[in-house]
Amino acid sequence: MRTSPALRAAALAATVTVLLPLSGCADGGDKEAAEPTNQARAANATTGSPSSGLASQKLTWKKCPAPSQAQGGGKPPSPLPGGANWECASMKAPLDYAKPDGDTIELALIRAKAISPKKRIGSLIFNFGGPGGSGVATLPAFGTAYDKLRARYDLVSFDPRGVGDSDGVECETDKQLDARYQEDGTPDDATEEKAFVQDTKRFAAACEKRSGEQLPHVGTTNAARDMDLMRQVLGDDKLYYFGISYGTELGGVYAHLFPKKVGRAVLDAVVDPTEDAEQSSLSQAKGFQLALENFTKDCADRGDACKLPGSDAKEIEKGIASLLDQLEKKPVKGIGARKLTETQATTGIAAALYSKETWPLLEQGVDEADGGNGSLLLALADSLNGRSDDGRYDNSAAAYSAISCADSRERFTLEQTKAKLPEFRDASAVFGNYLGWGLMGCTDWPVKGTWKTPDVSAPGSAPILVIGNTGDPATPYAGAEAMADELGEDVGVRMTYKGQGHGAYNSGDACVQKAVGGYLLDGRTPEAGTVCG
Repeated sequence: MRTSPALRAAALAATVTVLLPLSGCADGGDKEAAEPTNQARAANATTGSPSSGLASQKLTWKKCPAPSQAQGGGKPPSPLPGGANWECASMKAPLDYAKPDGDTIELALIRAKAISPKKRIGSLIFNFGGPGGSGVATLPAFGTAYDKLRARYDLVSFDPRGVGDSDGVECETDKQLDARYQEDGTPDDATEEKAFVQDTKRFAAACEKRSGEQLPHVGTTNAARDMDLMRQVLGDDKLYYFGISYGTELGGVYAHLFPKKVGRAVLDAVVDPTEDAEQSSLSQAKGFQLALENFTKDCADRGDACKLPGSDAKEIEKGIASLLDQLEKKPVKGIGARKLTETQATTGIAAALYSKETWPLLEQGVDEADGGNGSLLLALADSLNGRSDDGRYDNSAAAYSAISCADSRERFTLEQTKAKLPEFRDASAVFGNYLGWGLMGCTDWPVKGTWKTPDVSAPGSAPILVIGNTGDPATPYAGAEAMADELGEDVGVRMTYKGQGHGAYNSGDACVQKAVGGYLLDGRTPEAGTVCG
């Protein structure tokens, strides 16, 4: 079955962060006193040669080609409403900001020019999440959703360093990734545990072998430095920014490093910057459990129209958990020679919970898998794993691990992970085991992480709009509250959307879009505590 382009785009925007099987290195950890100092030093590094030299470079914009395989493949982006074409360019940035006159890397950019040049405010830079999602491939997929913002902004996105065509990290081959995703991500005995540990070591070793020079330089702090360089190259005095999911963490780190350079910034589907790796993964287990309960309740409320067995939501959920148990023992037919395993089914279920619009696919996929046909759930899993219909993968899995593990310095042993599993299972019978084992994603990584949690405090910054969705599975609502608090008084302006799925603006809710539009286009900051939905 072919993966829907809309679902693939939704998965990218919804972030690949959460459920990349066997590579669940989270963004978290405890803050330590040294971290703000280290980040402050990082900011100082950008005020030297990179700013005065590379900031004066001129970009050559050309009509965009088709996305590369590293970006996800596909056709060239369609023209915008009115017939304008998307334009692409590359920007040079230092590989190592500590050596600003050393080697450089090329960062891939895309833009759609503002509709009204005379009213243009500047460039609105997007990051859609991950880490690991290609902004160059994702922004055109949502071109119409942001067209109102194009009235006064050039819409700009980019592949962060290590992602897509920005010196993309390479790890395992397509064949190796197919085998990896067929492995059991929730081992039950010593033999399976040994295979699991060996698999994580193999993946880390492959990344070091193929991309060892890049791995120390792909973290979020460097991506924030790149955005400030990008701001200067694009000719803007201030950064105008729209960050979604992991993009909210990137935006928070930027605000901490460059508070005086923040113009107007929106953070939507907000990562909690205060949670450590265990807390973050546990929150995600609870978030996906909440989304699953909302799905099963909706299904039960439709009575006989619901294809899944059970008289109420709890019975439907038990049926899904039972299906996963069956798949653990005996996978069913998937796509081609690939079978639908318990791990792939869990990923597919999660993929469909990112948006209420894909709930019908979840219902159909579970029903078909229960009957022995796992093709739809496997296609849903492919959408998050970055696998194209031709069997080729983008580099999102490699980039996700590289960026997450360059950021977080937490490394969990097998014994520590097993000790934490009961709490994860209590949080979610469907997702808990999977996310609990995912804690080992950075265990054998060849590069030490930078922080335990990022500092996002931004005293002196302009107000930043922080939007939380009460039904968000991937970045639970509490993250928006924490981010607004951490940004600081008079900086973080919290807004609530009472909805389902990942994020708020792309839900299409008129209230959210009006508030965001008024803020970005006209500078009208919504009242703190505004509620939509």
